[in-house]
Amino acid sequence: MKKITRRQALGLSAGVAAALGLAACSSKKDPAAAPAAGPSGAAGASGAPMSIPTGTIDETYEGHRIQITVGSGGHHGVGMPVVKIDGNELHLMRNADNTWVTVVNHYETFPDPISAARAAVRELQGADLVPFAPKEAKL
Repeated sequence: MKKITRRQALGLSAGVAAALGLAACSSKKDPAAAPAAGPSGAAGASGAPMSIPTGTIDETYEGHRIQITVGSGGHHGVGMPVVKIDGNELHLMRNADNTWVTVVNHYETFPDPISAARAAVRELQGADLVPFAPKEAKL
């Protein structure tokens, strides 16, 4: 009788673990357990709730004024939120999975624009947000 080597056993166990992991990832979730639609009431293309505020938000957070309004166009696009911290615009971007990132904390995602704005205020640590104004290159 041929014995199995350690290398073969390790390869077999790695294959089984990978197969189980893929099976767990591809299993369908219970539709009854799905979260309700977000504040806008609409679901995104992936079925995940979209987190675009429907009205305006005006609050003071850690001494900074956060204002969020729904944009009317420009580089944000129609219906996208415009976030201002102390009157200076915070560039906000929506990811494909309906999470949000800002230029202040670009490697951290947030579930909605207000969470992203609050995190930007915390990251600024009391400093003012410098407005982004690209300048023409002078030759």
